[in-house]
Formats: sequence, C-alpha cells, structure tokens
Amino acid sequence: MQKRYLLAPGPTAIPPEVLLKMAEPIIHHRNPLFEEVVQEVRDNLKYLFGTKNEVLIFASSGTGAMEGAVTNMLSPGDKAICVRSGKFGERWANICKAYGVESINIDIPWGETLEPAEIEKTLKANPDIKAVYIQATETSTGAKFPVKEIATIVKNYPNTLMVVDGITGVGVFELPMDEWGIDILVSGSQKALMLPPGLAFAGVSDKAWEFNKTSKIPKFYFNWAKELTNLQKNQTNFTPAISLIIGLRESLRMIKKEGIENVYKRIEILAKATREGASALGLKIFAKSPSPAVTAIYAPEGIDGQKIYKTLWQKYGVTGAGGQDQLKGKVFRIATLGYADKYDVITAVSALEFTLKDLGYQFEMGKGVSAAINALKDL
Repeated sequence: MQKRYLLAPGPTAIPPEVLLKMAEPIIHHRNPLFEEVVQEVRDNLKYLFGTKNEVLIFASSGTGAMEGAVTNMLSPGDKAICVRSGKFGERWANICKAYGVESINIDIPWGETLEPAEIEKTLKANPDIKAVYIQATETSTGAKFPVKEIATIVKNYPNTLMVVDGITGVGVFELPMDEWGIDILVSGSQKALMLPPGLAFAGVSDKAWEFNKTSKIPKFYFNWAKELTNLQKNQTNFTPAISLIIGLRESLRMIKKEGIENVYKRIEILAKATREGASALGLKIFAKSPSPAVTAIYAPEGIDGQKIYKTLWQKYGVTGAGGQDQLKGKVFRIATLGYADKYDVITAVSALEFTLKDLGYQFEMGKGVSAAINALKDL
C-alpha cells in the first residue's frame, strides 16, 4: 500500500469537511437554498480579498479570470505592461496579443526580483498605458513580487489599472485590494482555497468598473457586467459549478475560523521550514525572493530535477511538481499553501532525503529533516 501526499502548487489537498459538503445531494442553482449559499460566499470572499466590492465567481480555471481581466477592461489597440518572469507572466502577454492589445513587456530573468522602479520607468515612457499585469507569485519559479510597492506607483496613474494574478497569492499572503489599491485581483479554487479546479474569482475595484464601461473587446461568457448584476441577486449569469460553490462556502468558513492572519503565518512558517530543510541538504533555492506558496529548489549538479520529482511520487507517494519550460530538469517544486501543516513539510523533506539518496547524491541523512523540525517547533 502506498499512501499519497499532495504537495503540488495546484491542485492542492482538500479537507475532508469540504469533500463531504461537496458530496451532499446537489441543489438547483435557481433555488432559494442556493441563493443563501451564494450570499455567504459573497461576504466571505470580500473578507478574503480585502475589499468592499463584489468578487466575481466563474466556472473556469484561473486563466478564465485572467482573460476576463483583459477583455472586460481594454479595447483593441490599447497598451498594457506585462511583467514576463515565468510561464504565467508570459500568459498575460499572450492573452493581450490574442485580443489586439499591445503588450509592452518587462522581461526579467526567471527567479529574479522585479524592481518597482522598472514599472514607473515604463509608465513614464508610455503615458497612454491602460493596465499593468503582474503575478503575486510566479508559480513556475516560486518567486514573489512586490505587489504593494508596484500598486503604490500605479495609484498615481488614474488612467492605468493595477491587475494582479493572485492565483497562488490569495489566501497565502497579504494582498488587501482596497488598502493597497489593487484594481483587479484574480484567483482560482485549486490553490489556497482548498477545492478542486473549476472556479475562478475576480475582485474588481470601482476604478476598474469605470474602465469596463468603455471596453470594446467582444465578450460573451466572461461578461463581467452581467455577472455582477446576477451576483448582486445571489445568482450567476450562467449555470454555476454548484458543488464547488457549496464546497467553497465550507473552505471559506475554515479560513475565517482560523483567521486570515493566522493562515498567512502558518504558510510562511511551512515555507521557511521547507527552504531550511532543503538548504541543510546543500540544495539551493531558485527564487531570489521566494514565495511562501511554493518553493522551487535547484536539483543537485548531475541529477535531473525530473527524476527527483518522479521518484518522490512514484516511490514515496509525495506529489510535488517539476520544472516548467526552460526550468524542466533544473528544478523541482514543493508547495505549502492551502490545507498544509507541519507534518506535510516533514513528510516532504524526509521523502526528499530518501529520493536524493536513491539518486546518488551525497549528504548526511536526517540533516534536512532536523532543520525543518527546528523551523517548525513554534507552529
């Protein structure tokens, strides 16, 4: 028998309480019972996103909300800054291109830190830019970006939106929309919200809704104005993912019960312990400014990172993630967001030690686990 541990950056593990709620008999989405569910979800999404405004809900992956953040705000020929720092930063630019938006790309080496001054420099050189598209965490590299500092800059440009892909940021670390001046914050269900894939979310500021009024890109399914009208009646524009939204109600209750600040603290400690466990084994962390959501770790010289990733799950039951695109074979990744605790980290680091030993890497067994345990002692 092989017990499995899901420590990938998405989908993530799902609490039994959430699974049980989703297993209940389905209800009709135009029934008053479902409207009660949506009302509670609306309130708690505002708490999670740190906003007084509505957080839209879509039956899609997070990329659907990313696409909508372009199609509902801009028009063909508009200019937008896209920070390309990994696979998902590149996605912003690809979406813009698909809809005739001119993408002014800020390219930084994968894993490097973005300097906010680069955003301001580009805005000053292009005063007609309509939006800045950036990640909170670049999941492919494990890097975290200075969203607060960038939002402070963009606030000074009334004709420019600050748009953040928070798919591996919301529910992981601070991203308070209203306080920081984030105009659009998107997320997905399969990350810190502890659900299966299938829901996308978008918090939208008053400033962004003004942009929506002049957007000329065609839209049908991801029509945010229609979605808002229906949401305010505790409904959705189209048939929703009913069971997922019922599960969402439960996961949001769990987050609120723990307290969002406590959630952030827990995940930060888990990530620190993962990094310290890897470092104690002589491994290097890939990102210069690592995110608590997911840790990308360099494979030791001469060892294929894909072999580490595959051995972890094939032999030891721990599912992390491999490197993507240019990082394939160079790094492997372990996530610490969502339904994760100290024993998940201990399991991951101990399985990593077994794996590295199998692959011929020379180190002192137990050293990584010891370092992780010391970092976890106060959790």
